[in-house]
Amino acid sequence: MVFVVVAAAVVLVLRARRDDGGGDLPNDVGVVDYVVDGDTIDIEIGGREERVRLIGINTPETHVEDGPPDCFGLEATDFTRSLLPLGTEVRLTRDVVGRDDYGRLLAYVFRRTDDLFVNNAIIAAGYARPLTIDPNNAYGPQFVAAATAAEASDLGLWGACAG
Repeated sequence: MVFVVVAAAVVLVLRARRDDGGGDLPNDVGVVDYVVDGDTIDIEIGGREERVRLIGINTPETHVEDGPPDCFGLEATDFTRSLLPLGTEVRLTRDVVGRDDYGRLLAYVFRRTDDLFVNNAIIAAGYARPLTIDPNNAYGPQFVAAATAAEASDLGLWGACAG
């Protein structure tokens, strides 16, 4: 009888740990496993692997079928990697729509160590253009302002890519 009670208690503790991301991190915090490209990352969160598409920005493509990467695509990917090295803890903030048509989580990403708003940092440095898709538009005006300032200063893709 004691064995059954102890076993049941262990199962409940393990379930609780699994439900809250293993007990080590809050539910909205994940760890970067891989940077796919400038606006997409893979993280481990809540004990599972998730692909995350950064809301509100669009970096040039690096994975172009039958062609070279878009102008500044590789640089945008490298910049995102510099902001989010493997193992970086990130906090996700969601908007209205939680996933895109490809099943990726849609999120605003904040680096946990210093609360750097990664989406905004990428666009402000000239590595992305704003991409507001309603209803996920919480930071749309901020992203447009950051892109406008980057373009005015010819930062990143604005100075390197014609058009």
